[in-house]
Amino acid sequence: MTVVKTAISLEASLFDQINELTRELEVSRSRFFALAAQEFIARHENRKLLDALNAAYDDLPASDGPAMAGEMRDRHRALMEGQW
Repeated sequence: MTVVKTAISLEASLFDQINELTRELEVSRSRFFALAAQEFIARHENRKLLDALNAAYDDLPASDGPAMAGEMRDRHRALMEGQW
């Protein structure tokens, strides 16, 4: 695994919170940022997947609820009449 070093700028209060949490979790700051980035990327990918699923189902016909169900039942009954 290739490791790349980077420098980032943070507000002092955020840096202090990160330091406190890394001590509590007993992980290095580098590991903390790697974990945070991985979680952010996973959330972003999940959001993209959810958006794609929503878009795929967005073109379904509008449901009129019980009225539409009743019409479908009547049509089905008419189609099946005499079949059984």
